[in-house]
Parts: sequence; structure tokens; C-alpha cells
Amino acid sequence: MRHGRKVNHLSRKTAHRKAMLSNMATSLLMHKKITTTVAKAKALRVYVEPILTKSKTDSTHSRRMVFSELQDKEIVTELFRDIAPKIANRNGGYTRIIRLGYRLGDNAEMCMIELVDFNELYTNDGAKKTTRRSRSKGGKKTTEGAETETAETATEEATDTPEAVVVEETVEAKEEEVTEVVEEAKAEVIEEAAPVVEEVKEEVVAKAEAKADDLTKIEGVGPKIAETLAAAGLATFADVAASTPEKIAEIITEVRGSHTPDAWPKQAGMAAEGKWDELKKWQDEMNGGKPA
Repeated sequence: MRHGRKVNHLSRKTAHRKAMLSNMATSLLMHKKITTTVAKAKALRVYVEPILTKSKTDSTHSRRMVFSELQDKEIVTELFRDIAPKIANRNGGYTRIIRLGYRLGDNAEMCMIELVDFNELYTNDGAKKTTRRSRSKGGKKTTEGAETETAETATEEATDTPEAVVVEETVEAKEEEVTEVVEEAKAEVIEEAAPVVEEVKEEVVAKAEAKADDLTKIEGVGPKIAETLAAAGLATFADVAASTPEKIAEIITEVRGSHTPDAWPKQAGMAAEGKWDELKKWQDEMNGGKPA
């Protein structure tokens, strides 16, 4: 029986439950709404609403009390700076639980808990209420009608005057001038940007053509050494051929094992020139990358 059971333990020990509610409260204050189970949402509402009430009093004591619950300086700052002013006129009931159905798998009842004042669909503070009122008889109605007709007549007369016509023509002429200036500026920008675009295209094509070669075709070079050489800027056969054995030895010092790169530049040179038959024949005569 659940007699006197005021706290839902949520199948967790005290420390675990408090940590979970603190994290959920932090997420709710950060994102203004979260999706969880109905049981957790009800427990979270009891936990987070006193914190929101404390945030209405912006004092050092209130901030320390809230921080002791949330343990997040950024969320405490956002709570007192952004959220507290919005809930200042609300006396409790800062959250709303909207049921979403049942979760597939364990059939748990799901819901969305959100801060009431941050839901733009339900909260329309800026919208003014418009009510239809019955008009009184006769006199007021005729007075309003006469005023409306007088205003319309004055507007028509003002638009028909020569001064208004001159102003309209001046505005149209200025609009045409502005349009011409904008089109000329666009043309100049396009002309200036054309060489830059071509250079960028050439660079992209050059980089696409300069793809990394398979350095493992060099006798004595494994995948790890190939990665190390590529990271050091020796990604192609031409790069390796242009380097020296001493420089290559310095690059591969961190790779395990004993390596002798004396013949690697020569092999890379043959590969770069496309002399695969000569390279294969020479590699057959070698012993682990070393000249026989």
C-alpha cells in the first residue's frame, strides 16, 4: 500500500534521484521544454517550481541556493537574467505538462513538460483583444460616416493636386536612377570577381589532380610509414624522390621497427617516372628495402 507516500522514488536511490532531477531541471531551463515520462515530469515539476520562485528575488543568497541545486553557473545566470523577468507576474504554475501518448517498447506514458511563459502558441501577450460592440442609434453613426467621407474627399483632392503629381514623378525618376546604379555596381563586382573565381577553380583542379600516391608500393614502406610520410608532406612518389634518406629517417623515427630508407627515394623516382618493370626487377633483388 502507498499510504503516506508523498515522494515518488522513481525506482532510484536518493542520490541518483536528486542528480537526475537536477540534470532534468538544467535541461528544462536551457531548452524551455523537454520530453520525458509523465512520472518523471510530475516529480520534476515539484522540484523545479520552487527554484523558479526563488529566482524572482535576485539576491546573492537566492543565487547561491539555486546554484546548490543546479550546479551550473551558466544556467543560473540565464535563469536570473532571462527567465525570471518573464515569470515575474506569475504566482506559481510555471510549467505545463502535455501528454504525448505511449512509448513503443515499454508502453510508458510520455509527455512534454515546458515553461508556460515561453510557449508562443499558447501565450499571445502582444495580441490585442477585439470585441464587437453594438452602436448606439442615429446621431453617432451619422457623425462617423460624415467624418469618413470628409477624410476620403480630402485624400482624393490632395492626390489630384499638381504638387503631388510632381512629387510622384520625382520619386519614380530617383527609383530609376538607383536601379541603374545598383545594376552597374553588380556588373563591376562580377567583372572583378571573375579572375578570382578562375584562380580558385584552377587551384581546386590542381589539388584534385595532385592526389596522394600509394607509397606502400615502395619496398620497405608499410601503411603506418605511408601515413607518417603523408602527414609530413611526402604524399606522392615525386615528393619522396625529391627528399633525402636522412630527412625520411627523421620523419619515421616514431614508427616502430628498424627501417633503412636509403633506397626509398630511388624507388619513388622510378615509380614517379612510370618505370614499373625496372622497379619490380630491382625490388626482387633487394632484401626488405635494402640493396642486395
